[in-house]
Amino acid sequence: MATDLVHVGFGNFLAMDRVIAIVSPNSAPVKRLVVEAKSKGQVVDLTSGRRTKATLLMDTGQIILAGISAETIAGRVTARAFSDGKGKEDAAE
Repeated sequence: MATDLVHVGFGNFLAMDRVIAIVSPNSAPVKRLVVEAKSKGQVVDLTSGRRTKATLLMDTGQIILAGISAETIAGRVTARAFSDGKGKEDAAE
């Protein structure tokens, strides 16, 4: 099983098989999660000093802050699934 790496902005890539959720950073619950994770040293900031547009929750308990939107990341994952020949049936799962 190969690891799918997806570009999440500014020269950074993530293994998408380790991502649980891609969420917007604007809601209060997500902001609380980020604050708690920062106090534990579990936040990885991939924004390169820019505004956080997406928050990725990893299966390791880490939280990744990305400088591109959740929709853009999801689109790249979907585009990669289609380009790898998985087709419409597998992408819907």
